[in-house]
Amino acid sequence: MNLYTCSIDLRNDGVALKFAKALDEWMTHLQEREVILSWQLYRRKLNLASSSHRDFLLQIAVKDLAQLDQAFRMLGQHDEHIDKLYRAVHDQIMHAEFGLYRPFPDPERAERMAML
Repeated sequence: MNLYTCSIDLRNDGVALKFAKALDEWMTHLQEREVILSWQLYRRKLNLASSSHRDFLLQIAVKDLAQLDQAFRMLGQHDEHIDKLYRAVHDQIMHAEFGLYRPFPDPERAERMAML
């Protein structure tokens, strides 16, 4: 499994619950199409974070890079419904940073380390 993370700040006129609802619709669509495994949205609590941490943290689980590629390819399709779902989320975002994580040590690395 791989974890795709998005650290997000909304635009000044963004409404948190409206963003959460739009994100739920978009992620549910991706999950129903089986291009992601699961997702979770978190919000910073009590403003306890450094300046490098954004207000929201979105975590999207995919089984492998091929599945993540399918999700990106689906976004690239010129489909009116997909565009509407994506825009409803993206238009509320002022700043986003992304990262891709994997379990560590991963099975391949653990296997190599055992041979040393």
